[in-house]
Amino acid sequence: AAAPPARAGDEPLLRGIFEIGKRSCDVVLSARRLRWSPILPESPTGDSNVALEAQEEIIEMKDVFSVKLKRRRFAGQKKGGTLLGITIFKCLSKEENKLTDCAIHLNNLSEDHCQSWFRHLKEILNGFQNRPKSLKVFVNPSSHKREATHIYYEKVAPLFKLADIKTDVTVTEYEGHALSVLKECELQAFDGVVCVGGDGSVSEVAHGLLLRAQIDAGKDTDYVSKPVRAPVPLGVIPAGTTNILAHTLYGIKHAVTATLHIVMGHIQAVDVCTFSTPSKLLRFGFSAMLGFGARTLALAEKHRWMPSSQRKDFAFIKTLADLKPEECELSFLPLQILQEDSQEKDGKKKERTKKCSKDQWQKIQGHFLNVSIMAIPCLCSMAPRGLAPNTRLNNGSMALIVVQNTSRTEFIKHLKRYTSVKNQFNFPFVETYTVREVKVQPRLNSGPDAQENVCLNAEGNYPWNIDGDLMKEASEVHVRVHPQLIDLYGVNTDDLESSQATCTCI
Repeated sequence: AAAPPARAGDEPLLRGIFEIGKRSCDVVLSARRLRWSPILPESPTGDSNVALEAQEEIIEMKDVFSVKLKRRRFAGQKKGGTLLGITIFKCLSKEENKLTDCAIHLNNLSEDHCQSWFRHLKEILNGFQNRPKSLKVFVNPSSHKREATHIYYEKVAPLFKLADIKTDVTVTEYEGHALSVLKECELQAFDGVVCVGGDGSVSEVAHGLLLRAQIDAGKDTDYVSKPVRAPVPLGVIPAGTTNILAHTLYGIKHAVTATLHIVMGHIQAVDVCTFSTPSKLLRFGFSAMLGFGARTLALAEKHRWMPSSQRKDFAFIKTLADLKPEECELSFLPLQILQEDSQEKDGKKKERTKKCSKDQWQKIQGHFLNVSIMAIPCLCSMAPRGLAPNTRLNNGSMALIVVQNTSRTEFIKHLKRYTSVKNQFNFPFVETYTVREVKVQPRLNSGPDAQENVCLNAEGNYPWNIDGDLMKEASEVHVRVHPQLIDLYGVNTDDLESSQATCTCI
């Protein structure tokens, strides 16, 4: 019988003998994988245990991120040295979405043999299109416990160097530093931009990337109705307190995991919002809160002299003690789901969405304790299901979550639900909507109760928490979602699977 045809990329490119784990092995390289099995002496008795020991091991080339010639060098020697073989660096998937690296040593003393294999391996790695060769890196040394610089140089930079990625690093010195650099730098020289910091730092870099895209496209940056996509992907290395974007992308706060997603070129298109007043674009962002979420941030910002965790705890408790509703009007354009149009296919329900026309705006007004507008699920350690679990990274919609005025006791019950797997929206005072646009209008009282209006702060501005950054606006804010406006290094957390690593590191 004829042998089955080989899959594309499975045809052998090289075959040779290397010592792996102190055993001589027959090694075969194809474009798709590297496989080897020990070379064993023939057993005169046909012992089945020997056959088991000869089991083939396989590495998928898509999991390899670096290959190096292995040499023995004397102390202080930087070049040359005795060739020992080749080292292959592989990305491993461990439990809880964690990624780590593993080295496999292929030992052979022949220079010609190793150089030939090295060239073929490098050629295969260079064929992976999304993997960056050059990155612009921003490090915020003030993030959280001022650990971002240490995280970058101790955990991130060595992996970039191992993967032969060139970097241009800016350690930011003030708020807005990354934004000013992005407006001026030669972005076409880089395959991607990386931010090492918290949510506020990442938001600034994402805003800067998208603002630069509008400038390069000749767009008016005061009013952006149809923005163009970011020119390069953005990588997020978590070094902040909550790290919402990192949790949402990777399912975990782990600098090495984030770095390996960047090195491997895992790219995920993500929806972005524009936040605008009637006269100007405020910023690009992924999520926003007003009311309790914004007031807590505003109070924390006033106590910057306190340690990060202490000021956040203090602000949370103080804002809860002084719990007040905001009086405002919300207009929104819903994204209607037609349940009757649902279709069954492959056992899965496929829902069709109906686009709404301009006359389908809905309006609610009243006193609200908190309003959240989120284009991504916003996962974090305190909210494992996400602040907005009913939305996705790239489904072209936002979650509008409105918490009506209620007692402090009931509001605390609602907040506690975020830390569990229970539905945090299953309360009579909480309303959720799936929307494409939202307009938020403060209610400016002019009557005798004007002094009781809690919508504005002492400066006459309306506090917003946009991706962990405090913004103050007195006028109407218009929020629009723009589908898949930016590529982020990472994976869709809906698709993440926890699996135990099975590679033997040799």
